[in-house]
Amino acid sequence: MTTDLPQNLSSDPNINPVHDIVDVQTTDCCIVGGGPAGAVLALLLARQGISVMLLEAHKDFDRDFRGDTIHPSVMEIMEELGLSDRLLELPHAKMRQIRFKTPEDTITLADFSHLKTRYPYITMLPQVKFLEFITQEAQKYPSFHLVMGANVQELIAENGVIQGVRYRGGGGWHEVRAILTVGADGRHSRLRHLGEFESIETSPPMDILWFRLPRQPEDPEGGMGRFGQGKIIAMLDRGDEWQVAYVIPKGGYQKLRAEGLEELKKSVVEVVPEFQQRIQNLHDWSQIAFLSVESSRVKRWYHPGLLLIGDAAHIMSPVGGVGINYAIQDAVVAANVLSKPLKNGQVQLSDLAKVQRQRELPTRIIQAFQTFIQKRVFAPVLTSNNTFVPPAFLRLPILRDLPARLIAFGVFPSHVKT
Repeated sequence: MTTDLPQNLSSDPNINPVHDIVDVQTTDCCIVGGGPAGAVLALLLARQGISVMLLEAHKDFDRDFRGDTIHPSVMEIMEELGLSDRLLELPHAKMRQIRFKTPEDTITLADFSHLKTRYPYITMLPQVKFLEFITQEAQKYPSFHLVMGANVQELIAENGVIQGVRYRGGGGWHEVRAILTVGADGRHSRLRHLGEFESIETSPPMDILWFRLPRQPEDPEGGMGRFGQGKIIAMLDRGDEWQVAYVIPKGGYQKLRAEGLEELKKSVVEVVPEFQQRIQNLHDWSQIAFLSVESSRVKRWYHPGLLLIGDAAHIMSPVGGVGINYAIQDAVVAANVLSKPLKNGQVQLSDLAKVQRQRELPTRIIQAFQTFIQKRVFAPVLTSNNTFVPPAFLRLPILRDLPARLIAFGVFPSHVKT
């Protein structure tokens, strides 16, 4: 196993340039990215007295169209931390099934209601509320430090080891020196780019348009998917709003824009007739977010002194909404494996390799499952104007239970050990 940084990385001007540094701070673990993976890892380390600094580029946690799904495995992790009951006091909805409705039938992709857990459902909770909850809990520990508006730009590399980061914010350049730096900065990870991590990429056959429409009290709770001729629409419960995902063939966005907003609205109503009046709340393309769906993972999740977790290490397709679930499980494994080395003041490359070893196989399996569903269920809808005929496996109860368990818990559920 090589212990070297990628070739020429330490001499890259983005790694060790010279700036006027406002201040230099030291910590045991510097986590870049205040999403679910970064926030939960920071909490897990801080509660053990490990000095941790969480750097978030934005000034708050509120983002449009972030994932709002908290799966049973995460709720069990919250229970292990003594936080589940208080988390469920926040306004939320429960999704007990993942179903898709066609003009002729209703298809159940996953039924969580029979799972043996205290949480046989997906909790629909705005991610901003979840992140505020986790970071507020972490702030109870004196070893936790959160910096908002910290735009990390550079890695610090010395003697072949990443020693921390430099970020812009608060009036200039700041430097954080750390035993371990963790990149938890999402699908567009700056640290993945700076560290020159090599990715294995796939290109699923779809993209997504996200927008919001009013939700009525009589509407079903949780969520629902709709299949029309050549169209797929998913509706996720956000209290008084639906977060709507309009799935389109890969590369079809420009054609859709050229046809105009009115054609899009008409197309949505064809699949979801009850949106006839509500669709008029869409007035401009600025209300619609475009997401290019992709699925990838880096070959190696670490360099000396640097570890990637969550979307920074493996970008998930939206199928099953498992991205948050897997990011948090990464954080739990990282805390389990790395807490003792961090307390001892030295993290070996073998420690970082152990994190990847425990999390890579579950990641590969869920990505293969997502690709299978996209090819066998979604692609036939998007590439044909014929009425969708569900694959036979969706009608076998024993096979319906497998997706439920896989989506709810993953392959090897992670548990807090420290």
